[in-house]
Amino acid sequence: MDAGGGRRHLRTALRGRRGAGALAVAGVLALGGAIGIYEATKSGSGASGRILDYWVAAVPMSWNITPNGHDAIMGMDVPPAQSVIQTVVYRRYSAYWRKPEPNAPRSSADGLDIPGPLLKARVGDTIRVHFKNMDTLHHAPHSMHFHGVHYKPSSDGAFLPGFSGRDADVMPGHTYTYVLKAGSDSAGVWPYHDHSPSMEESIRGGMFGMISILGRHERAPDREFEVVLSEMGKDLMTIDGRAFVGNTPVFRAKAGQLVQWDVMAMGSDFHTFHVHGHRWITPGDVSRDTQTVGPAESFRVRWVEDDPGTWLYHCHVEDHMKRGMIGIYRVSP
Repeated sequence: MDAGGGRRHLRTALRGRRGAGALAVAGVLALGGAIGIYEATKSGSGASGRILDYWVAAVPMSWNITPNGHDAIMGMDVPPAQSVIQTVVYRRYSAYWRKPEPNAPRSSADGLDIPGPLLKARVGDTIRVHFKNMDTLHHAPHSMHFHGVHYKPSSDGAFLPGFSGRDADVMPGHTYTYVLKAGSDSAGVWPYHDHSPSMEESIRGGMFGMISILGRHERAPDREFEVVLSEMGKDLMTIDGRAFVGNTPVFRAKAGQLVQWDVMAMGSDFHTFHVHGHRWITPGDVSRDTQTVGPAESFRVRWVEDDPGTWLYHCHVEDHMKRGMIGIYRVSP
């Protein structure tokens, strides 16, 4: 395993191109929050973009942050009392909430139920998110608040007594539809999260997700990886709700593929995202291999993969890494 070396050349998503459409070329978009779309029902289309429908529910879940019960960094056991939580998360459903479906392709989040559904769209699309509160654990109100997209106040989803409506206070058993527009300034990755009266407990329990919006004519990545950095459980630092190698997602790619890392932080901590043996170009043509992300901030990183091997990715705040915020990235020839 390389300790951060590798071939020291820079990556860009599309080599040799600059200018129009070069948001992908820059290799990174530091555009604020991260929210995700996975797969939508295409209800219509037109010159102004498609209409995409997503069906999402808040559901109770028993979540184990360290399923193998082991801290591979310190060689210690992690007791269930520290790592098993009862929580409520966002879950993707088929139309009209008939049956639960994977939140994202296994290649994007290793088959996990945290983060919530990866919502995907392109600039110009209208996104309708049909939300149902199925919280039978806390019987609490919940909502969905979206970063990076355009919407009317009735789709804000943020609770403020005396001002907000049903969009911010969806009671158990009730539904609400949020209508969003991916504008020309929406390309990138953004967060969504509960912003109801239950917001603090919900976010601590993993009730968040990502929206991934491509430019109108931008190439989609061959591999898209979701990395959400957050504190969960009792003093554990997690990636997608899991802590320590052996539990955190193992991301996989092949040489020659265009890979995209969707990175965001939730909670109250700042983190530094790092991938061993790889670099990317940030705005201003600055080469980076470590990038800071704060609460509800997000960015995306792209490169054409050409370094086969097994690599580490992690938060470079040493205390966070020691408490579980580290994973493995495998590249095959």
